[in-house]
Amino acid sequence: MSIFGGGMSGSPRSGKGLSLGLMQTLRMAWADPDLRQRILFVLAMFGVFVLGVHVPVPIPGIKAEEIYDKMAQDNAFFQLLNSFGGGAIRRVSVFSLGLNPYITASIILQVLTQAYPQWKKELQEGGEYARRQQNKRTRGLTLLLCVVQGLGLLQAIGNYFPPLHEPWIKTSIILYWTAGAMFMLWLGEQISERGIGNGVSLMIFCGIIVSLPQQIDIVQRTLEPYGPEVRIFKIVLLSAIFLATTWLTVMFTVAQRQIPVQHMRRNVGTRVMGGATSYLPLSVNTAGVIPIIFAVSLLFLPAQFAAMTPPSWPMHDFLNNMTEWLSPVGRFPRWIVGCAFYTSLIFAFTYFYTAIQYNVEDMSDHLKKAGSFIPGVRPGKQTKDFLDGVISRITIVGACFLAVVALAQYLAPALTGIQRISIVGGTTLLIVVTVALETMRQIEANILMKQYGQ
Repeated sequence: MSIFGGGMSGSPRSGKGLSLGLMQTLRMAWADPDLRQRILFVLAMFGVFVLGVHVPVPIPGIKAEEIYDKMAQDNAFFQLLNSFGGGAIRRVSVFSLGLNPYITASIILQVLTQAYPQWKKELQEGGEYARRQQNKRTRGLTLLLCVVQGLGLLQAIGNYFPPLHEPWIKTSIILYWTAGAMFMLWLGEQISERGIGNGVSLMIFCGIIVSLPQQIDIVQRTLEPYGPEVRIFKIVLLSAIFLATTWLTVMFTVAQRQIPVQHMRRNVGTRVMGGATSYLPLSVNTAGVIPIIFAVSLLFLPAQFAAMTPPSWPMHDFLNNMTEWLSPVGRFPRWIVGCAFYTSLIFAFTYFYTAIQYNVEDMSDHLKKAGSFIPGVRPGKQTKDFLDGVISRITIVGACFLAVVALAQYLAPALTGIQRISIVGGTTLLIVVTVALETMRQIEANILMKQYGQ
């Protein structure tokens, strides 16, 4: 992510928020022929995705509804993957793997690029050729992960449906799923090239939005046994939690710590250049949704291994017991241990990914070479220590925000009694808000650029 930066802004007011109103931006974008064509292309690709979600993989003698009903009861990670893919897993669609293999491959290669100085230097100095080489590595690793994740998912399902252990059935399903995942990646690339916004992020965004009707249906079926007054109270409480979490997510997504940077004056011929003050923006939520994704993956790892082992094995019971202790939901005191462990993972991954995104030594060197400095701070080591301290402090705030949003996904069902809802908080809501804001910023930037060009 990242699938889902900072530069210098010219004034303290410039940031990650929108300068124009939402409706004004959409109206101006629709009035522009080029932007209107790009938006329509994105919507058309969304239509292709929704169509593919409803194309099931042929499995002899097994209905998709049976698989989902059995797996959704026992596997929370299964529910999360289903909400990411717009209900593709629920239908055992060709898009069941979604973009999860590509996301995992991208994250792995981002970490490896920082770990191997040669790859990092090649990507920084190699230009377009280096980016193409990185894309080739990502696609190759994506293909491998399609097979690995597909086999893991089939093994988990096969514990409840033995016919899926047949080699020819397993091979055909893996081929369908791999082809579907790569086709989704191609759709995302087409959106990036011919549409507007980040194509891969928009495909994930579309999958979450498509799953909303299923979330609403879950809420309706859960509230049916209650009386009218109880239903109204629970709906109001759920709506309040959703709105509060959304507001918090938007606020922290656009929040920045802007550090003033003074530029040295230089004589160029008879003209005096520089001397102005700009701002170095540091995002509060630099890591984005990556820490939650990593934390969720580790949190549900014992459950995935338990689903892959036969129920008669002692290891199966041990892994299930570990899952109960690590899960943020459950009975007291296990849910406290799970929440504490989940929060610790989020903090650890937030600091880890922020350290990858911000290289304070490079930032300090760039400022020094450009003849710029932070007022009151000496260039060199003192600037490096100052930036390191500021980033460490805002990372604490960002990690606290991510922990609150992530835990809201598990605390909301406990407060409202409505289970299996994922849009209230956590990964899904953060992705929806982040992608929506980033896409609107790109549309707004296109509009403003064309206005300046006139």
